[in-house]
Amino acid sequence: MKKKIKALKVNQWLDAWGKYNFDPKQRRKKPEPAFYIFKLSAPQLKSLSGIFRRTSAEKEKGFIENIQRAHEPERSAKIKKFIRFGYPYSDLSQAKADSGEFENLKKPGWLPTAIIINILAKDDKRLGKYKVHEDDLLKLNKDGDEFVTIELPESFTGDLKWKPKELHPIEVIDGQHRLWAFEDDSDAKDFELPIVAFYGLDISWQAYLFWSINITPKKINASLAYDLYPLLRAEDWLESDDNYIVYRETRAQEIIEALWSNPISPWYKKINMLGEKGIDSVSQSAYLRSLVSTFLRSKQKKLGGLYSAPLEYFDDILPWNGAQQVAFIIFIWSALIKSINNSSAQWANSLRKLETPAKASEGYGDPAFSGRFSLLKTDQGVRGILYTYNDLAFSFAEKLKLEQVFSKGDLSSKATDEKEVNNSLKILNENKNLKSFIDELSNVISGFDWRTSAAEKLTAREQSIKAGYRGSGGYKMLRYHLLEHIGRREDEIAKTALQIRNNI
Repeated sequence: MKKKIKALKVNQWLDAWGKYNFDPKQRRKKPEPAFYIFKLSAPQLKSLSGIFRRTSAEKEKGFIENIQRAHEPERSAKIKKFIRFGYPYSDLSQAKADSGEFENLKKPGWLPTAIIINILAKDDKRLGKYKVHEDDLLKLNKDGDEFVTIELPESFTGDLKWKPKELHPIEVIDGQHRLWAFEDDSDAKDFELPIVAFYGLDISWQAYLFWSINITPKKINASLAYDLYPLLRAEDWLESDDNYIVYRETRAQEIIEALWSNPISPWYKKINMLGEKGIDSVSQSAYLRSLVSTFLRSKQKKLGGLYSAPLEYFDDILPWNGAQQVAFIIFIWSALIKSINNSSAQWANSLRKLETPAKASEGYGDPAFSGRFSLLKTDQGVRGILYTYNDLAFSFAEKLKLEQVFSKGDLSSKATDEKEVNNSLKILNENKNLKSFIDELSNVISGFDWRTSAAEKLTAREQSIKAGYRGSGGYKMLRYHLLEHIGRREDEIAKTALQIRNNI
């Protein structure tokens, strides 16, 4: 096979662009003033960019695979059928295709639009540490004013058997689903694809390109884009855009729907979804505002939402899909409720005395969690809990290796996919390091006095403090008191809690 490829250099730069904000710290270093156009066969491009089904042994190498964008298998299957049979045959039901009555509808399935890629330079890092090995780099050599010659790695074999020593030398910005369509398609080994290649393009600019290609022309909805390209969840240039707000609120609503509808959730049928009067539980709108203010918030004073802000050590967003995000929320609440059920704290015992066994058997559960005088089922209690677990999980993310928890998940799985949520919850419970951390934190939180101001036998001071939790200012006060409570111990969690408290 050819180890040298001739590419057309396309100069595309305006002098005015030089005044824009190019900040390497934001993963937006100044890009090259040109890109390149050439062609490669589908197997060659797949191999160089790592777009193929990985074996278990390769998964054990680490988290490198998740640099790639999320994959929707159904989308690639549809493209594969189109390539083979064209339109409209590719849209026929399987029964009609098998009937043999529509053979005249078969046509060539051309893919004339370019795959957009980035060729990594020698100093480019991903996930804070991974680089392309020197032997695997693609080298660009000037070939006159209008062309460059691209040298492929000496060891490159041109098929999926080739493996790089570390990171793949190509990143696919747009077109991954088209490449997946050639999976196990041996008769397409000579099927060539047009390519537009950037060189050394920083990761944030790649997210911007994906957005401008797929969202600006309204090809796909904004919420789906955030899952296909998790980095978009943290881009500051999107924070003032309506789509960003819609994404966060839409994802929050999906999480709430899953919490309310999944029988395994502690919040199963316990959220007031329609905001009806007379229902003694947190409303959907209040829960939504709490999720947007905690797990889905942008970065603030070094702390951000675990689902929406970049982790400094990881240099990226946790690429957890909707189902995995829901599973973690269930995970933390389940751990807390278990701790409360096992607690003999004075506040918990006093609330249990106020609820009859009959009411408990009718679905109240432990009155310390869901009784009439428990803060935990209120707007303020939910916000306080979500703040605390989010902030401490965000702070301990590196030690907990959160980026590695779901190394085998499908990033396009929906929050309401009950089977995927339950599978993800199982993975969380099997993670001993993470489970130990959450259980320890839950045990401390269960010792906090969660009674409302209306509970019996409160001292005047206790009643005054709890009355202060009502209203908009109560969120910050409860958050402060919770962190102060956690900080009374002598361990790393306590120390971190106090640092967070001092910065809010």
